[in-house]
Amino acid sequence: MKQDHAYWMKQALVQAGKAFAAEEIPVGAIVVKDGKVIGRGYNQREQLNDPTAHAEVIAITAAANTIDDWRLTDSTLYVTKEPCPMCAGAIVNARLRMVVFGCYDEEAGCCGSLYQLCGDPRFKTKVAVKGGVMEEQSLSIIQEFFVKRRTKSN
Repeated sequence: MKQDHAYWMKQALVQAGKAFAAEEIPVGAIVVKDGKVIGRGYNQREQLNDPTAHAEVIAITAAANTIDDWRLTDSTLYVTKEPCPMCAGAIVNARLRMVVFGCYDEEAGCCGSLYQLCGDPRFKTKVAVKGGVMEEQSLSIIQEFFVKRRTKSN
């Protein structure tokens, strides 16, 4: 059975749930190669005091360690929110085949919203991009997080 994008995005949403539980902005990511998850990650910036500890970077690092190669050419990244400039750069550098994301990020998204880093023809590597997969679920967990956070601080 060939899994579709929604199947994999549900697994990225599980990672986002881990971030939510850890009181981190709930973004989750997985890297898939040959029908298997080879890397998982969720936001851990607060936990690790690391500005680079975004879900995508953690998932990409885990995937590279799993296959013992930094080149993720035949892999797809699934992430619940459109990648920021740093993460889009990591996606290009890792040579991922494709990135599939949930909700768009009009403020910092670099896979189509604010800028299209992954498909920029000036780079040697072009990464296919598909946005809006399970967009409602991806956006609602982020919205729920910020509502909870605001309620907590009042």
